[in-house]
Amino acid sequence: MAGKDRPHTPDGRYFVARGRLNRCTDPALDDSTRRAGIKALMQARRAVMQAGSDPCAMRDARAAVDAAKVRLGERGPVWWSDGAPDEAGIAPETSSYAAWWASLDDAERARGA
Repeated sequence: MAGKDRPHTPDGRYFVARGRLNRCTDPALDDSTRRAGIKALMQARRAVMQAGSDPCAMRDARAAVDAAKVRLGERGPVWWSDGAPDEAGIAPETSSYAAWWASLDDAERARGA
């Protein structure tokens, strides 16, 4: 996602894609842990594509994607410690980031569409 130039919230917790907040990778992860998590995620995503119509393979591949995302901090317990709730999956205009979202120009918001 980093190469996609998506809008990121000022606190760095989320980026916006397809009109929804998506949790960013935990910035506290060391480089080797982050790289290993990304590698596991890419392998799991390939397994989803290769699963085809096999329901068992699809279930296992999706579980691997979820595990990799939890490992990266993109799902599961939040990686910040200030008590703010997880707003992943919420439209930015209906979240606590509504004022930030409204402050973006049309081109910036379009990058998150």
